[in-house]
Amino acid sequence: MTAIPVARSARRYDPDRKSRIVDAAIDVVAEHGVAGTTSRRIAAAADVPLGSITYHFTGVDDLLEQAFGRHAERMSPLYEAHFDGVRDLTGFADAVTDLIHGDAGADPRDWAVAYELYLAALRNPALRSVTESWMRRSRTVLERFVDPVTARGVDALIEGMVMHLTLSTATFDRAGTREIVGRLVGL
Repeated sequence: MTAIPVARSARRYDPDRKSRIVDAAIDVVAEHGVAGTTSRRIAAAADVPLGSITYHFTGVDDLLEQAFGRHAERMSPLYEAHFDGVRDLTGFADAVTDLIHGDAGADPRDWAVAYELYLAALRNPALRSVTESWMRRSRTVLERFVDPVTARGVDALIEGMVMHLTLSTATFDRAGTREIVGRLVGL
């Protein structure tokens, strides 16, 4: 009896696979939230076999930590660049107002991922290091214009106001936001 050769599929050379999986995880979180993020959904979004998830990551928590870290790394330069032209406190208040009203390159999807990170970090201590690092980096930018205590307040105001704008059915006018920011920074 002759052995029938078994056809073996060629291994696909895919050096960017891990990175693509991380990017796909961000997309899945944006679309389904952390609660709806599964290895299967991520693998499908990345167009990789399910086994690639377990090959490259110790689990979904590890993958989410890397995905949220990447998201923060992508968003931070946009945030920093938004304040590049600011020369005084009035310009700072205007830039913060613009940031709150979505004029800094972040879209609702980006904010959704950020808020999913914050919510997930409540339950997952590993994600707290990602949030703390991101907040520290944001506050460093703000501290170029105001003292550290005020910077912390402005950082919280930005995140809270964006959340209110995102979730509320009421409208918020730019002038009202600018007045709030001005009061906080002492204008």
